[in-house]
Amino acid sequence: MPINPDIAIGADLGSRTFTWNSSDVLLYHLGVGAGSRPGDNLDPKALRYTLDDEHLQVLPSFGIVAPSFHETDAPSLDLPGCDINLAQVVHGAQEITVNGPLPTSGEATLRTVISDVWDKGKAAIIWQEGTALDAAGNELWKVRSSIFVKGEGGWGGNRGDAVAVEIPERKPDADTTYDVTPQQAMLYRLCGDRNPLHADPAFAQTAGFPAPILHGLCSYGIVLRTVTDELLGGEAALVKGFSARFAGVVFPGETIRVQAWDQGERIVVSATIASSREERNGAPVLADCVVTRA
Repeated sequence: MPINPDIAIGADLGSRTFTWNSSDVLLYHLGVGAGSRPGDNLDPKALRYTLDDEHLQVLPSFGIVAPSFHETDAPSLDLPGCDINLAQVVHGAQEITVNGPLPTSGEATLRTVISDVWDKGKAAIIWQEGTALDAAGNELWKVRSSIFVKGEGGWGGNRGDAVAVEIPERKPDADTTYDVTPQQAMLYRLCGDRNPLHADPAFAQTAGFPAPILHGLCSYGIVLRTVTDELLGGEAALVKGFSARFAGVVFPGETIRVQAWDQGERIVVSATIASSREERNGAPVLADCVVTRA
């Protein structure tokens, strides 16, 4: 069996110590679209993402990519009990919770385990959880993520207990769009994700897509930045956490529509494709999205 849950669940994936600096933060912010609107180069609020001065802030989603930011190889799928390959895999869901504003530079150690494996019949979902600690042992952030493995499953295992986030039946408090640039995936891959699915047309076709797709975590960062700007005054420190399920793909050149409903302690978000192509207009990008306030 390509996935053996008895071996996989609870497996310790070890720890890695990593560093980051303001240049990494700036590149990440540019990768998720910061500074792309007319006038952003003069707007003090927008410059908090893109200028390395005393006002520079860090979008919490940076913590997800910080451990692998300087990787130049494709992501490894060497997971205990899991005989799978990169062409079978897409990102399933992602969550980060921070203990406070992330520093613009630092050192941390991330320890990760496989927390669960779900059997979806024709696919499997593998969950990982990690905790990042600073050099003094203080917790900086927690991450939880899943990968969707096509062609696996069917062993009669746990199907999972995901609960959908209900979209309010009222007008959203924010409703805006972001135009994904044609080169956005090429830029974002410099943030440590060299999966050829996002750059190599031949590989993308092997994986069942007509062209390379945008990284799910790029869409994730775009949506979090947009909600932060629209409903939190551009203050990244007001974000405690962000969770989302990757519900569909984005192709470079498309437009993401972000709608958000402020519910006080949390903000419920929907992200879809806004396109002139009928078959793509309204297609989901992220689902079950919740931004938690600090």
